[in-house]
Amino acid sequence: MTAGALRLVGFEELSAGALRGRLLARRTEFWAGSPLDDDAVAALHDPVFFHQLGGFGAVALTSDEEDAGYLLGVVSADRLAVVQAVAVHPDWRGRGVATRLLERFAALAAGVGARAAQAVALPGDAGAAALAARLGASPAPSPGHAGPGADRVVFTRRLPLAPPVQPADPRS
Repeated sequence: MTAGALRLVGFEELSAGALRGRLLARRTEFWAGSPLDDDAVAALHDPVFFHQLGGFGAVALTSDEEDAGYLLGVVSADRLAVVQAVAVHPDWRGRGVATRLLERFAALAAGVGARAAQAVALPGDAGAAALAARLGASPAPSPGHAGPGADRVVFTRRLPLAPPVQPADPRS
């Protein structure tokens, strides 16, 4: 099954509390292979991202209504689109789910005036770095970003996302 078979649903269409509970209950699946420990993963899922800021969040649902991936994010008052978390179930990785979620978020954010998108990851998080590179985000080290000795990498990408460049037709 491809990511095209998925349906992206905004949090505003769902029960915020039930969705948060469902995703937290399955966090060890969704975050398998992540360099984050369980406490850090749980902390990413602050209720505010589901209730008050849920308008930018989305879940990717399979045809049988199973969660395949999700994104938590917000646009700040200074027009910065911030990706709080993006996770894809291992059964769906490598199929473009995270890209679709991020493209949806970027389009919504640009639609309300966001000029850039950012995400923060641990140094050495190869999955985050690869995804950021696919979307054209630039990495910048951020020493002490999460406190003394807690370095991070900040990935930044200007908005809006440009449509993919199509190769020229050699017949034209």
